[in-house]
Amino acid sequence: MVDRHRQVPRDRSGERHDPVGDRGDRGAVRRRQVDAPMATVGTARRERSNHRTGNRRPPRRHTPGGREPARGPQPDRERHDRSDHTAPSPRPAAAGLPYRNEPTDRTPLEKEPTISVTYRHRGPVAVITIDRPQRRNAIDLATAEALLAAWRRFDTDDDAAVGVLTGAGGTFSAGADLKAFDLVDRPEGFLGFTRTTVAKPTIAAIEGSCVAGGLEMALWCDLRIAGRGATFGCFERRWGVPLVDGGTQRLPRIVGLGRALDMILTGRPVDADEAHTIGLVTRVVDAGDALEEAIALGERLAGFPQATVRSDRRAVLEGIGRQLDEGLAVERRLGLEVLDVAAEGAARFAGGEGRHGR
Repeated sequence: MVDRHRQVPRDRSGERHDPVGDRGDRGAVRRRQVDAPMATVGTARRERSNHRTGNRRPPRRHTPGGREPARGPQPDRERHDRSDHTAPSPRPAAAGLPYRNEPTDRTPLEKEPTISVTYRHRGPVAVITIDRPQRRNAIDLATAEALLAAWRRFDTDDDAAVGVLTGAGGTFSAGADLKAFDLVDRPEGFLGFTRTTVAKPTIAAIEGSCVAGGLEMALWCDLRIAGRGATFGCFERRWGVPLVDGGTQRLPRIVGLGRALDMILTGRPVDADEAHTIGLVTRVVDAGDALEEAIALGERLAGFPQATVRSDRRAVLEGIGRQLDEGLAVERRLGLEVLDVAAEGAARFAGGEGRHGR
């Protein structure tokens, strides 16, 4: 007996056997083949019609497991699984630069649909995270633009007194994404923000690789806290890539000329303990603890009167490279602007606050 609407056979007991529903029942399949020969009538008629019209279907090839092989060329899985989601840009005329010299019209969403930089609050601390662990937090154009937006947000965020820069997945950053090869020279820097300044203190929380442009981003920060397994270095040396995000200017100011030239010219790796010895990092903590230590330090800095924290920081940064008398003039000018804060602090002290370690 046959259900004419579905062409699904019934056996002698009247039970229906759906070819899809009974795939796991081998006995049901055999019963269908033996007891319902009429189920193939429509197929036979179509085959005869195709034979008469010359529109014959090629015979279906069978493979082990009963699956038909895919027809035609298939997309390359690797191409769709690429983590950077961008095609390499052509090398510019100036050989050796991993960047383009002209801006692009493509937006970050067109280049990479996922969020590559996150911004969140931990109390008075803003944590900015480079979130491309599949590319070792390398910076492409979309990420550079997102970093610039994040630091601009921080600078105007009244709820954030200190900013912490870190990387996801146990790596700070491997620098420019040489596979994407799409960074552009802009006034704010190739990496998005390295030629800008913010008015509030910044801390780099470093785990894993902090190399090439990643090192230059860490040098941009005021303080650096490293996990014990962190590695530093000007690794762009091996690829002929110049330091163009502040490395040649900030590194000598932090570790001195001789040590800076050693790192820049050799491109050798520097571990966390050596980085601490030469003054490259402020503190070394157990691997995996750098972010929490940086947040704790940020909370401590946020507890001080912020007007003088920011004024003294600005005096240091603006005085670097000046003659001593010029630097003293900068310090005087900025200090006079916040003397009212000093008067308030003196009054609190006179009232008994802060004495005996309180």
